[in-house]
Amino acid sequence: MSARCLLAGAAGATVLLISGCGFHLQGHKPLPEALRVTFVQAADRQSDFVQDLRKELLTSGAHLTRQSEEATAVVRILTDNFQRRVLSVSATDQPAEFEITYTVRFSVSIADKEVLAPQEVSAVRDYTFDETILLAKENEETILREALARDLADVVMRRLANL
Repeated sequence: MSARCLLAGAAGATVLLISGCGFHLQGHKPLPEALRVTFVQAADRQSDFVQDLRKELLTSGAHLTRQSEEATAVVRILTDNFQRRVLSVSATDQPAEFEITYTVRFSVSIADKEVLAPQEVSAVRDYTFDETILLAKENEETILREALARDLADVVMRRLANL
């Protein structure tokens, strides 16, 4: 019985120490109050990145508005670009490996004042290509593009949380 109490006390002390030092589980950092009502301005509102950023903002407690006039903050997506290039070719001059790059350029304004100047973030991955399994490789590229968009949305959210 006393060993159980000692173990419970040690667990409680550990929890207090961890929470006291600022440690928190990986996840969403709370947004600053100025970003609570946000408008996301983007040329392509349906891109993978914009959709992921909107989800991240909502998960972090932001209210997304459809009118920039109602917003306390405006996140401008200046560039949302996905590119694919051949890295290597086979002996028959067919692509053997591709590199995909997802690049996003954004800025943030709060109350008509730019608080985050235009910044560019990008993520790169490569994958092998085999023409005999074309459908599977196209699906792999789609999955990788979506993963890159999620990664970039996480990067942007960390920068927004630090404003």
